[in-house]
Amino acid sequence: MSISQKYGRTYHYPFSPGTTSDDRIQHQYWEQLEKIPALIHTEKLDGENNCLSRYGVFARSHAAATTSPWTESLRRFWQLIRNDLGTLEIFLENLYAIHSLEYRALDHHFYVFGIRQEDQWLSWEETKFYAGMLDLPTVPVIGTFKPATDQSSFEKEVLQLASGRGQFDPYDTCSGGLATMEGIVTRNSGSYPVAEFSNNVFKYVRKGHVKTDQHWTRSWKRAPLNNEGGIYVDHQ
Repeated sequence: MSISQKYGRTYHYPFSPGTTSDDRIQHQYWEQLEKIPALIHTEKLDGENNCLSRYGVFARSHAAATTSPWTESLRRFWQLIRNDLGTLEIFLENLYAIHSLEYRALDHHFYVFGIRQEDQWLSWEETKFYAGMLDLPTVPVIGTFKPATDQSSFEKEVLQLASGRGQFDPYDTCSGGLATMEGIVTRNSGSYPVAEFSNNVFKYVRKGHVKTDQHWTRSWKRAPLNNEGGIYVDHQ
């Protein structure tokens, strides 16, 4: 039995080219977007989904706390804040290990993208507030908006935004060349019930975004930061 509930599966837009046979697609996404008063696009980062709760630091599975080497500094940080979390579960993108994209302009290794409290996902404003209290950054916001009246225009806008490079100067780890951002996550900027996750969060992922295989953990490399040192990374 899991210690806590893992992060829900985010449904792809039907026009997202980075889907695999294991992914789910929300074909009625437009009907859901029209019900949401305000939305935000955030940059989808190429890292590992980690969760900080009073019970420990978790990767994708919440059956047991993670012990991976690329979460070592995050686990040290958790020791400092675990007694302050209460019922909050902090979900963040762990960029400590380089995956398919190498970011060359990182200020931090850990970027918060959502906070769950019991049966509710907190609003983006609340998410930023608690992340700030913990001295953690949030994932980059690309835009805040209300749903467009024209579905076709909305899809063109997402495609245009997703063709950008993003905030952290990504490079393809295979070719070494410039890369676009991994994708875009669209979410309800307000709070919503955990049970309604699939109707409030959607994503667009670039084609061929996964370049790593099952052996990448044997030769993984630590992502460099703009300013090395500090309390969140080991000193080199």
